[in-house]
Amino acid sequence: MKKFVIGLVLAKLAFLSLVAFTACQTAQLSQLETLPTVSPTATPSKTDDNINRPVSEPYTGDLSIFEDENRAKNLQIDRVMDILKISEGKSVADLGAGSGWFTTRAAKRVGGKGKVYAVEINQEYINYINERAKKENFTNIQTVLGTEDNPKLSAKSVDAVLILKTYHEIGQPVKVLQNLRKSLKKDALLGIIDR
Repeated sequence: MKKFVIGLVLAKLAFLSLVAFTACQTAQLSQLETLPTVSPTATPSKTDDNINRPVSEPYTGDLSIFEDENRAKNLQIDRVMDILKISEGKSVADLGAGSGWFTTRAAKRVGGKGKVYAVEINQEYINYINERAKKENFTNIQTVLGTEDNPKLSAKSVDAVLILKTYHEIGQPVKVLQNLRKSLKKDALLGIIDR
């Protein structure tokens, strides 16, 4: 008889637990049903290429600040070039080349059969890089005067692009990257190091 009573008590406890569990589940489901529905965002027929973000003014000061002896180590520039697969015979674009600091390092890496495009929107910097290339005997550096929204590189001309400490100065990044994309060869790589 004692076993019968214990069994009956356990059966009642199991039944009450099942009722309580079902009540909780029903309450949770009713709460879900009252949540607002979310509609998918409509895709605009025309994309807006403008991005509302703070932009630094392009640097126009003394270019020697880019020639810090620890810069290559701090930026791990050899590792960056390895990741971008910059090697002998490749063509590389240095977008926002400034003093040509990265341009000359890439020119050494690609050698005489390679090419480095030093892209700038500032004619004075283009002149500076041309003089530097001449002084340092680089024949594989070609300067390119771009615009604020177009790097002005030839179609399918580069294997790798590095935008080094320049992206924050680009006022129209969508247009720049759209125009840059046209210049990339198949499997080309783009690296951006900023701030």
